Amino acid sequence: MEAGGDPLLAAAAAPLAGVSDYRGRPVWRGNSGGWRSALFVVAVEIAGSFAYFGISANLITYLTGPLGQSNASAAAAVNAWSGTASLMPLLGAFLADAYLGRYASIILACSLYVLGYGMLTVSAAVQQQQQHQQGLVYASLYLIAVAQGADKPCGLAFAADQFDAEHPGERASRGSLFNWWFFCMAVGISVAVAVVGYIQEAVSWGVGFGVPCAIVLAAFIVFLIGTPTYRLSAATAASSYWHLQKHKQQQMMQQPSSSPFVRLARGLRAVLLPGGQHDDEQQEDQHQHQQQQAEEFEQDARCVLRLLPIWVSSLAYGVVYAQIMTLFNKQGRTLDRRTIFNKQLPPAALQALGPLSILLFVPVYDRALVPALRRATGNPSGLTMLQRVGAGMATSLAAVSVAALVEARRLAAAREHGLVDRPEATVPMSWAWLLPQYAMMGVADVLAVVGLQELFYDQMPAGLRSLGLALYLSVMGLGGLISSVLISLIDASGMGWFDDNLNRAHLDYFYWLLAAISAVELALYLAFARSYVYRRHKHPATY
Repeated sequence: MEAGGDPLLAAAAAPLAGVSDYRGRPVWRGNSGGWRSALFVVAVEIAGSFAYFGISANLITYLTGPLGQSNASAAAAVNAWSGTASLMPLLGAFLADAYLGRYASIILACSLYVLGYGMLTVSAAVQQQQQHQQGLVYASLYLIAVAQGADKPCGLAFAADQFDAEHPGERASRGSLFNWWFFCMAVGISVAVAVVGYIQEAVSWGVGFGVPCAIVLAAFIVFLIGTPTYRLSAATAASSYWHLQKHKQQQMMQQPSSSPFVRLARGLRAVLLPGGQHDDEQQEDQHQHQQQQAEEFEQDARCVLRLLPIWVSSLAYGVVYAQIMTLFNKQGRTLDRRTIFNKQLPPAALQALGPLSILLFVPVYDRALVPALRRATGNPSGLTMLQRVGAGMATSLAAVSVAALVEARRLAAAREHGLVDRPEATVPMSWAWLLPQYAMMGVADVLAVVGLQELFYDQMPAGLRSLGLALYLSVMGLGGLISSVLISLIDASGMGWFDDNLNRAHLDYFYWLLAAISAVELALYLAFARSYVYRRHKHPATY
């Protein structure tokens, strides 16, 4: 019997719709996409996280040490650089979705990574005048920030593009990808904090910067090796050189507004100014095709507008998230950091507690909790995306409340032992008291951060998914900026919550303030989530 007589065989033999290879040619399920392709992209992202945190975790030490900067100027420089790196994905997403495509954006990012980390290595290895050396260091760092902008909104989106959302098995694998993606990022961060920082200070800064450079170069080569297997979506393929040359004439005739941002702008105009766009289009052209196109633009715009309240109500989570690498760390420096082997933990090691809790929880969640929740809810993912984010927000509220209680206990211990005016003394209280708040924030990240990643990818129009992931990243970036402004305002008020002598400060009051803000945020989020209508569903999300 011919294959065409069997619908299943015919479907298996047919090329996949809406995707092509990097040359614009058809692809089939059996020889493209899936985990085989996604893992090449994962390699790049692990390397990117490893390199970025290998530099950022110890950058202030390099600026105040070999480069001779003051604490204040070095801190300002690090904050400005990290803030730029957090906001650059918004620009990178625009360029990727409108012009370059995700595949080309990752190529550009990897090239800039190698160049930036290579220049940074040279700046540390070659003796120069300090002024010239600082110029080379900052040029290197901001090249890396630009690379982050091209990479971060596109890496996860491109990996998820390798799975067909209409195929049940591949859709389930895509949901698992978001969990294991975060797991891999935590691996990269944990190893970088523990290993690269040690090499920088114990061996040399040149070698410490050279290791991340070598890692990203190797990952770039791995990504290029996977090129023949990649599935490029219509939006991504449209920006590839070969596809553009092959189909340029056809696209110009059939797609008057090929840029997803142009379509979004037209859709927003139609939603916010009802009737205006339709009148213009009726004057320009009366064809039914253009009317259907206008409706598609409006649907895309409504998808974006529906996500904005979720985005706004997630910002407080970013504020709490910002405390992991700052105030949590400050607490730990005052405690007894001896282990059961009577070895003293370095302060930087406490920063690895968050990623380590993520490493422990992701397998438990993906392999144990999701199957159990799937049986209970009937949802293939266990929880809906909105439920998962809400659970993470509730966990972060609990974590910051626990942090407040632990800090109150630390202050009481300092008073009991007469250490209030001895900030340099170790408070007789074990660092293990910090484990619950770090562990709970790790669990919160697996729930809320991964949930936000999947939500902003899945619910955005196909051509704007890089922008969706950039919006998710901006939750963390803006959360850090809001935290900085909040701390500055409280400190300027003279209340003494952030006294340089932590034994006279009141970080516990600040944590309680964050808990109150988180509670208000959670209430708003639940209200928005209950009324949210999923893009692919006709019923509101259930909470």
